[in-house]
Amino acid sequence: MSFGFTEEQIKRYSRHIILPEVGGVGQQKLLNAKVLVIGAGGLGSPSIYYLAAAGVGTIGIVDFDVVDFSNLQRQILHNTSRVGVPKVESAKMTVEALNPDVKVIAYNQKITKENVLDIVKDFDIVLDGSDNFPTRFLVNDACYMLGKPLVSAAILRFEGQLTVFDYRNKESSPCYRCLIPEPPPPGLVPSCQEAGLLGVVGGIMGTLQANEALKLILEIGEPLIGKLLVFDALKTEFRTVKFRKNPKCELCGENPTITELIEYDQACEVRF
Repeated sequence: MSFGFTEEQIKRYSRHIILPEVGGVGQQKLLNAKVLVIGAGGLGSPSIYYLAAAGVGTIGIVDFDVVDFSNLQRQILHNTSRVGVPKVESAKMTVEALNPDVKVIAYNQKITKENVLDIVKDFDIVLDGSDNFPTRFLVNDACYMLGKPLVSAAILRFEGQLTVFDYRNKESSPCYRCLIPEPPPPGLVPSCQEAGLLGVVGGIMGTLQANEALKLILEIGEPLIGKLLVFDALKTEFRTVKFRKNPKCELCGENPTITELIEYDQACEVRF
Protein backbone atom coordinates (compact mmCIF):
# COMPACT_ATOMS: atom_id res chain seq x y z
CA MET A 1 0.00 0.00 0.00
CA SER A 2 1.32 3.44 -0.92
CA PHE A 3 0.92 6.22 1.60
CA GLY A 4 2.39 8.98 -0.51
CA PHE A 5 5.39 9.46 1.78
CA THR A 6 8.29 11.42 0.35
CA GLU A 7 11.74 9.84 0.34
CA GLU A 8 12.71 12.17 3.19
CA GLN A 9 9.69 11.10 5.24
CA ILE A 10 10.47 7.43 4.71
CA LYS A 11 13.98 8.07 6.07
CA ARG A 12 12.75 10.32 8.90
CA TYR A 13 10.11 7.89 10.17
CA SER A 14 11.84 4.62 9.23
CA ARG A 15 12.13 3.46 12.85
CA HIS A 16 8.37 3.91 13.23
CA ILE A 17 7.46 2.32 9.93
CA ILE A 18 9.37 -0.90 10.66
CA LEU A 19 7.44 -1.36 13.91
CA PRO A 20 4.53 -3.76 13.22
CA GLU A 21 2.38 -1.82 15.70
CA VAL A 22 2.92 1.42 13.76
CA GLY A 23 3.89 0.82 10.14
CA GLY A 24 2.85 3.07 7.29
CA VAL A 25 -0.77 3.12 8.47
CA GLY A 26 0.22 4.31 11.92
CA GLN A 27 2.62 6.93 10.61
CA GLN A 28 -0.13 8.30 8.42
CA LYS A 29 -2.37 8.50 11.51
CA LEU A 30 0.32 10.53 13.25
CA LEU A 31 0.70 12.89 10.31
CA ASN A 32 -3.07 13.41 10.26
CA ALA A 33 -3.38 13.90 14.02
CA LYS A 34 -4.06 17.18 15.79
CA VAL A 35 -2.80 17.53 19.36
CA LEU A 36 -3.22 20.55 21.63
CA VAL A 37 -0.66 21.21 24.38
CA ILE A 38 -1.56 23.58 27.21
CA GLY A 39 1.65 25.20 28.39
CA ALA A 40 5.08 25.34 26.74
CA GLY A 41 6.94 24.92 30.02
CA GLY A 42 8.49 22.08 32.00
CA LEU A 43 5.93 19.50 30.86
CA GLY A 44 4.94 20.98 27.51
CA SER A 45 8.52 21.32 26.26
CA PRO A 46 9.39 17.60 26.15
CA SER A 47 5.85 16.65 25.13
CA ILE A 48 5.85 19.04 22.19
CA TYR A 49 9.37 18.08 21.14
CA TYR A 50 8.64 14.35 20.99
CA LEU A 51 5.24 14.80 19.36
CA ALA A 52 6.93 16.87 16.66
CA ALA A 53 9.74 14.34 16.23
CA ALA A 54 7.13 11.59 15.85
CA GLY A 55 5.48 13.48 13.00
CA VAL A 56 2.23 14.57 14.65
CA GLY A 57 0.92 16.72 11.83
CA THR A 58 -0.66 19.58 13.77
CA ILE A 59 0.37 20.75 17.21
CA GLY A 60 -1.46 23.56 18.96
CA ILE A 61 0.43 25.34 21.73
CA VAL A 62 -1.24 27.58 24.32
CA ASP A 63 0.88 29.84 26.55
CA PHE A 64 0.79 33.57 27.29
CA ASP A 65 4.15 33.83 29.09
CA VAL A 66 7.58 34.85 27.79
CA VAL A 67 10.85 32.94 28.10
CA ASP A 68 12.70 33.72 31.35
CA PHE A 69 16.17 32.71 32.52
CA SER A 70 14.56 30.67 35.32
CA ASN A 71 12.76 28.55 32.68
CA LEU A 72 15.93 27.27 31.04
CA GLN A 73 16.72 24.77 33.80
CA ARG A 74 13.93 22.53 32.48
CA GLN A 75 12.04 24.02 29.51
CA ILE A 76 14.06 22.52 26.66
CA LEU A 77 12.12 24.15 23.80
CA HIS A 78 13.72 27.49 24.67
CA ASN A 79 17.27 28.85 24.89
CA THR A 80 19.24 31.79 26.24
CA SER A 81 18.95 33.85 23.06
CA ARG A 82 15.15 33.75 23.30
CA VAL A 83 14.78 35.21 26.79
CA GLY A 84 11.92 37.72 26.58
CA VAL A 85 10.38 36.06 23.51
CA PRO A 86 6.80 34.70 23.85
CA LYS A 87 7.01 31.00 24.66
CA VAL A 88 4.66 30.01 21.86
CA GLU A 89 6.92 31.76 19.32
CA SER A 90 10.04 30.13 20.76
CA ALA A 91 8.33 26.72 20.76
CA LYS A 92 7.23 27.19 17.16
CA MET A 93 10.76 28.04 16.06
CA THR A 94 12.14 24.91 17.74
CA VAL A 95 9.50 22.61 16.25
CA GLU A 96 9.84 24.01 12.74
CA ALA A 97 13.61 23.58 12.90
CA LEU A 98 13.15 19.96 13.95
CA ASN A 99 10.41 18.79 11.58
CA PRO A 100 8.98 20.73 8.63
CA ASP A 101 6.09 18.23 8.41
CA VAL A 102 4.53 19.71 11.55
CA LYS A 103 2.11 22.61 11.46
CA VAL A 104 2.24 24.65 14.67
CA ILE A 105 -0.77 26.70 15.73
CA ALA A 106 0.32 29.17 18.42
CA TYR A 107 -2.15 30.64 20.91
CA ASN A 108 -0.38 33.46 22.75
CA GLN A 109 -3.22 33.89 25.22
CA LYS A 110 -4.53 32.77 28.58
CA ILE A 111 -7.12 29.98 28.68
CA THR A 112 -10.44 31.46 29.80
CA LYS A 113 -14.07 30.47 30.05
CA GLU A 114 -14.69 32.47 26.87
CA ASN A 115 -12.04 30.89 24.62
CA VAL A 116 -11.35 27.36 25.87
CA LEU A 117 -14.10 25.58 23.92
CA ASP A 118 -13.14 27.32 20.67
CA ILE A 119 -9.48 26.38 21.14
CA VAL A 120 -10.05 22.75 22.14
CA LYS A 121 -12.77 21.82 19.64
CA ASP A 122 -10.56 21.41 16.57
CA PHE A 123 -8.04 19.03 18.18
CA ASP A 124 -8.11 15.25 18.62
CA ILE A 125 -6.25 15.04 21.95
CA VAL A 126 -5.30 17.56 24.65
CA LEU A 127 -2.19 17.47 26.85
CA ASP A 128 -2.38 19.64 29.96
CA GLY A 129 0.80 21.02 31.48
CA SER A 130 -0.70 24.21 32.91
CA ASP A 131 0.55 25.80 36.12
CA ASN A 132 -2.67 26.68 37.94
CA PHE A 133 -5.83 24.95 39.09
CA PRO A 134 -8.34 27.27 37.36
CA THR A 135 -6.82 26.50 33.94
CA ARG A 136 -6.67 22.80 34.72
CA PHE A 137 -10.35 22.65 35.63
CA LEU A 138 -11.39 24.71 32.62
CA VAL A 139 -9.43 22.45 30.28
CA ASN A 140 -10.80 19.31 31.90
CA ASP A 141 -14.41 20.47 31.78
CA ALA A 142 -14.06 21.66 28.18
CA CYS A 143 -12.55 18.31 27.11
CA TYR A 144 -15.35 16.47 28.90
CA MET A 145 -18.06 18.56 27.25
CA LEU A 146 -16.46 18.15 23.81
CA GLY A 147 -15.60 14.45 24.22
CA LYS A 148 -11.83 14.93 23.80
CA PRO A 149 -9.21 12.66 25.42
CA LEU A 150 -7.11 14.50 28.02
CA VAL A 151 -3.58 13.51 29.08
CA SER A 152 -2.81 15.13 32.42
CA ALA A 153 0.58 15.35 34.16
CA ALA A 154 1.93 17.07 37.26
CA ILE A 155 5.38 17.73 38.72
CA LEU A 156 6.71 19.14 41.99
CA ARG A 157 10.13 18.88 43.62
CA PHE A 158 11.18 15.24 42.92
CA GLU A 159 7.79 13.77 42.07
CA GLY A 160 5.64 13.42 38.96
CA GLN A 161 2.12 12.19 38.29
CA LEU A 162 0.37 11.17 35.08
CA THR A 163 -3.06 9.91 34.03
CA VAL A 164 -5.40 9.81 31.02
CA PHE A 165 -9.07 10.75 30.85
CA ASP A 166 -10.71 9.38 27.70
CA TYR A 167 -13.85 11.46 27.28
CA ARG A 168 -14.72 9.69 24.05
CA ASN A 169 -16.19 7.08 26.39
CA LYS A 170 -17.69 9.06 29.26
CA GLU A 171 -19.52 6.04 30.67
CA SER A 172 -16.32 4.18 31.58
CA SER A 173 -13.61 6.81 32.04
CA PRO A 174 -13.28 8.70 35.33
CA CYS A 175 -12.78 12.46 35.04
CA TYR A 176 -10.34 14.88 36.65
CA ARG A 177 -13.01 15.87 39.18
CA CYS A 178 -13.27 12.24 40.28
CA LEU A 179 -9.69 12.71 41.56
CA ILE A 180 -9.92 16.37 42.62
CA PRO A 181 -13.54 17.58 42.95
CA GLU A 182 -12.61 21.28 43.11
CA PRO A 183 -9.52 23.48 43.45
CA PRO A 184 -7.91 23.43 46.90
CA PRO A 185 -7.80 26.68 48.92
CA PRO A 186 -5.11 29.15 47.80
CA GLY A 187 -1.77 28.45 49.44
CA LEU A 188 -2.53 24.84 50.36
CA VAL A 189 -0.48 23.40 47.49
CA PRO A 190 2.84 25.17 46.82
CA SER A 191 3.88 26.09 43.30
CA CYS A 192 7.21 24.91 41.86
CA GLN A 193 8.41 28.51 42.22
CA GLU A 194 7.89 28.17 45.96
CA ALA A 195 8.86 24.53 46.49
CA GLY A 196 11.40 23.95 43.72
CA LEU A 197 11.64 21.31 41.00
CA LEU A 198 14.33 18.98 39.69
CA GLY A 199 14.26 19.89 36.01
CA VAL A 200 14.64 16.37 34.67
CA VAL A 201 11.37 15.32 36.37
CA GLY A 202 9.54 17.55 33.89
CA GLY A 203 11.40 15.85 31.07
CA ILE A 204 10.44 12.39 32.27
CA MET A 205 6.76 13.17 32.85
CA GLY A 206 6.39 15.30 29.73
CA THR A 207 7.88 12.53 27.61
CA LEU A 208 5.45 10.06 29.19
CA GLN A 209 2.62 12.45 28.32
CA ALA A 210 3.71 12.33 24.69
CA ASN A 211 3.86 8.54 24.90
CA GLU A 212 0.24 8.37 26.08
CA ALA A 213 -0.84 10.70 23.27
CA LEU A 214 0.94 8.56 20.66
CA LYS A 215 -0.73 5.41 22.03
CA LEU A 216 -4.13 7.07 21.73
CA ILE A 217 -3.45 8.19 18.15
CA LEU A 218 -2.10 4.80 17.11
CA GLU A 219 -4.70 2.87 19.12
CA ILE A 220 -2.07 0.62 20.65
CA GLY A 221 -1.14 -0.48 24.15
CA GLU A 222 -3.03 0.33 27.33
CA PRO A 223 -3.54 4.04 28.03
CA LEU A 224 -3.46 5.13 31.69
CA ILE A 225 -7.24 5.39 31.97
CA GLY A 226 -8.37 4.97 35.58
CA LYS A 227 -4.71 4.73 36.63
CA LEU A 228 -2.52 7.38 38.24
CA LEU A 229 1.18 6.83 37.54
CA VAL A 230 3.38 8.27 40.32
CA PHE A 231 7.13 8.77 39.83
CA ASP A 232 9.66 9.28 42.63
CA ALA A 233 12.91 10.64 41.19
CA LEU A 234 14.93 10.18 44.40
CA LYS A 235 14.18 6.45 44.49
CA THR A 236 13.77 6.07 40.71
CA GLU A 237 10.51 4.26 41.35
CA PHE A 238 7.17 4.18 39.55
CA ARG A 239 3.94 3.01 41.13
CA THR A 240 0.43 2.90 39.72
CA VAL A 241 -2.66 3.76 41.75
CA LYS A 242 -6.02 2.72 40.34
CA PHE A 243 -9.03 4.98 40.75
CA ARG A 244 -12.63 4.68 39.67
CA LYS A 245 -15.38 6.84 38.29
CA ASN A 246 -17.12 8.60 41.19
CA PRO A 247 -20.90 8.10 40.90
CA LYS A 248 -21.35 11.30 42.94
CA CYS A 249 -19.00 13.37 40.76
CA GLU A 250 -20.56 16.74 39.98
CA LEU A 251 -19.34 16.58 36.37
CA CYS A 252 -19.52 12.95 35.25
CA GLY A 253 -21.56 11.27 38.00
CA GLU A 254 -25.08 9.89 37.97
CA ASN A 255 -26.65 13.27 38.78
CA PRO A 256 -24.26 15.92 37.43
CA THR A 257 -24.67 19.49 38.62
CA ILE A 258 -21.87 21.04 36.55
CA THR A 259 -23.34 21.61 33.12
CA GLU A 260 -21.40 24.71 32.07
CA LEU A 261 -17.85 25.98 32.44
CA ILE A 262 -16.71 27.39 35.77
CA GLU A 263 -13.89 29.92 36.04
CA TYR A 264 -12.17 29.71 39.41
CA ASP A 265 -10.04 32.38 41.11
CA GLN A 266 -6.58 32.49 39.54
CA ALA A 267 -5.09 32.68 43.07
CA CYS A 268 -5.53 28.88 43.24
CA GLU A 269 -2.20 27.44 42.11
CA VAL A 270 -1.59 23.86 41.06
CA ARG A 271 1.67 21.97 41.30
CA PHE A 272 2.49 21.77 37.59
